[in-house]
Amino acid sequence: MDTSTENEVPARAGRREWFGLVVLALPALLLSVDMSVLFLAIPHLTQDLQPSSTQQLWIADIYGFMLAGFLVTMGTLGDRVGRRKLLLIGGALFGAASLLAAYATSPEMLIAARALLGVSGATLAPSTMALISNMFKNEKERGTAVAVWSSCFMFGGVLGPIIGGLMLSWFWWGSVFLLAVPVMVLLLAAGPSVLPEYRNPDAGRVDLLSVGLSLLAIIPFIYGVKEYARGGWSATAVATLLAGVVFGVLFVRRQRRLDDPLFDLGLFRIRVYRSVVVLGLLVGIMMSGSLLLINVQMQMVEGLSTRAAGLWLVPGVVATLIALMVTPKLGQMFRPAYVMAAGLLVTAVGCVVLSQVPSDDGLAMIVIALILINIGLAPLVALGYNMVLGAAPPEKTGSASALSEANGEFGLAAGIAILGSIATAVYQDRLSLPAGLPADAAAAARENIATAVETARGLGGSMADDLLTSAREAFTSGLNLVGLLGAVLFTAIAVLTVVWLRQVPPTQDPEAKTEAEADPAEATA
Repeated sequence: MDTSTENEVPARAGRREWFGLVVLALPALLLSVDMSVLFLAIPHLTQDLQPSSTQQLWIADIYGFMLAGFLVTMGTLGDRVGRRKLLLIGGALFGAASLLAAYATSPEMLIAARALLGVSGATLAPSTMALISNMFKNEKERGTAVAVWSSCFMFGGVLGPIIGGLMLSWFWWGSVFLLAVPVMVLLLAAGPSVLPEYRNPDAGRVDLLSVGLSLLAIIPFIYGVKEYARGGWSATAVATLLAGVVFGVLFVRRQRRLDDPLFDLGLFRIRVYRSVVVLGLLVGIMMSGSLLLINVQMQMVEGLSTRAAGLWLVPGVVATLIALMVTPKLGQMFRPAYVMAAGLLVTAVGCVVLSQVPSDDGLAMIVIALILINIGLAPLVALGYNMVLGAAPPEKTGSASALSEANGEFGLAAGIAILGSIATAVYQDRLSLPAGLPADAAAAARENIATAVETARGLGGSMADDLLTSAREAFTSGLNLVGLLGAVLFTAIAVLTVVWLRQVPPTQDPEAKTEAEADPAEATA
């Protein structure tokens, strides 16, 4: 007679699982580094490869487009063919594409390599998150594992400019892509022995039409948002956005008709999963735009180099790492919704500080604001990912985590477009041009602060000083307004977090049942 019960406490992870976590965390670190390091290399590779302005944009953007476009497909594919198998295949392709990019001899070759990096990179994030759910069945340990993974992903964004700046000081531009090679070699060497394999034995075939529809929905939509961020409502931006929406509707309709869809829309009937995805999108929109403006403020207003700006981000990242490590303990003591809401209120306070940054000697306030903002976001990142993995059925965690990652890409593009547009409108409204400024110089200065700074360098004298002062004050006004909007939005998100997720119990009791689990009608509300 089987005496086990469904409430049996899951077994604790062993040494193999924790070493496997290290192997999984390194690709997360690498992905984040790879997203940020290219921007440092663009001036160097431009001198060597001589790409056109259009080719430069594709070199910078194609990675993100392909990554976002293939995330849902790769997450679902991992559930079907095996998460470890897909991770190892993707790691091998990522390493090969990195070599191809490092030794590219033409813009077209580099664009193709970056596209392959995006496709292979789409296999890494959802596979690593899904494998974490397989390796750490105990909810407390899974929370710690997610915190470690999140720390690596967040730290890589700051580590990228620092490492990239050092490597570009010593080596050629292609060296920044070679960072991936030893990491992928380690993944391929250690992965088969320390990572478990898991796939859904009942999964059917991958619907290729659904794959095509998902790509035609995601890539044009993100492209359209980026086009809007660059030049406003152009014909290209409107057409691609509409195309993305139309194909998105077709994708959803097809998923509803299929017995074995590419993405199970039923995941959105799980209240916890649905709530975390929406909250993550709102936070992503706010943070991506804010961080872009903060980086511009550091370089164009405070006058820091890219490397120096990266170093000033380190205190905020260190604070984030500490907060991520503390968060799982807090989630065991209190309901996660309250921990997350408290963190979001701390982030709101950081945004208030950001709203008071002056245009002269404001670096200290920026660093303080970043520390508060990053500390406050840590609970949502760590506990939110853990909720996603815990709420999704085991056979669908790859698909569920893939959507969470794709959600981040949508938030990144939308945040830059929306908040960037707000800041630009304030800048143009507040900019006061010096008397006697030539018409062509005035037109350039009105575009954005970067062109204003470049214009001032060509003027010299008191007119240049007046233009710089006015441009910096105007841009800072935009940053201040975004900070104020952030304070309001994060306070609202904190309230939504409590309203939507207060039924989730502390993770210290893995046997506890949420109110949603006790009442199936509530779980699907």
